[in-house]
Amino acid sequence: MTLVEFAGYVPAVIFPVATLMQLFHLLRTKESAGVPALTWAAFALGNLCLYIYAEKYFELQSIIGQLATAALQIYVVVLILRYRKKTPA
Repeated sequence: MTLVEFAGYVPAVIFPVATLMQLFHLLRTKESAGVPALTWAAFALGNLCLYIYAEKYFELQSIIGQLATAALQIYVVVLILRYRKKTPA
């Protein structure tokens, strides 16, 4: 494995793990107060656009680091909106 390949795995691990931490927090607390849906939607859009721009459609680092992370971030947005509706105003 080259240094460049290794460097590709760093975000492929960090980004999904960071997103999973937020996801688990939402699932555990069932509250979305203070969690901005627009920010997580922007992260998801950014990851999708970066995947397209990088043109590395079949590399594991891109699939995990960008596509899988974007899917998790979209799920975070869905949970934020779902839990926000349940919060009394």
